[in-house]
Amino acid sequence: MDLNEWLTSVNPKAVLLDMDGVLCDSEPYIAEAAVEMFRRVHGVTVQPADFLPFVGTGEDRFLGGVAEQYGVDLQLPKDKQTTYDIYLEIIQGRLLPIPGVVRFVRSCREQGWKTAVATSADFRKMTGNLQEIGLPPEGFDACITGEDIQKKKPNPETFLTAAAKVGVPPESCLVVEDAVHGVQAAKAAGCTCLGISSSFTSDELLEAGADRVHPHFL
Repeated sequence: MDLNEWLTSVNPKAVLLDMDGVLCDSEPYIAEAAVEMFRRVHGVTVQPADFLPFVGTGEDRFLGGVAEQYGVDLQLPKDKQTTYDIYLEIIQGRLLPIPGVVRFVRSCREQGWKTAVATSADFRKMTGNLQEIGLPPEGFDACITGEDIQKKKPNPETFLTAAAKVGVPPESCLVVEDAVHGVQAAKAAGCTCLGISSSFTSDELLEAGADRVHPHFL
């Protein structure tokens, strides 16, 4: 069964899409920006791989987890805003949509399925990403960011909030996620989950509970 056949068999009423690693290949750039922030602000050299355990948890934890490893006294929200300043500069002309995702979102709309962005990132990052890849926020039925919730993934609050916002029960929603924490959040919310193996391996996503894994949307 190919991806389209599987989606037809699931036949969700709403599709809730994570952003980083699902709509756009942004993970390398936010790591690059964070490395530069630690260098500029704290004089500490960290590595992009240091951030991998914190992918999908929101930038507070993304930065905070690495700060703890290196004994850095992170200053939030100031250091996060500095990271975003750097990030929004470096993605210009570089950030690309995940292969096939623009057509996928269009197809969801044609099917009559509601669509929502459900990300742990802040509104500022979400807006910059979506504008850069040609999928502006107004093209979705709802957009939930880390500023709209109290408990980040793997807590299910992000997806429960997104489902409520589009007026569809969680069990009738398909979540599309690239991160282990995101898959765990989707399943805890009671949603079906499609994993995109852009950040983690297929085995890691399946072990986290993904119902199906695919490398992209083509």
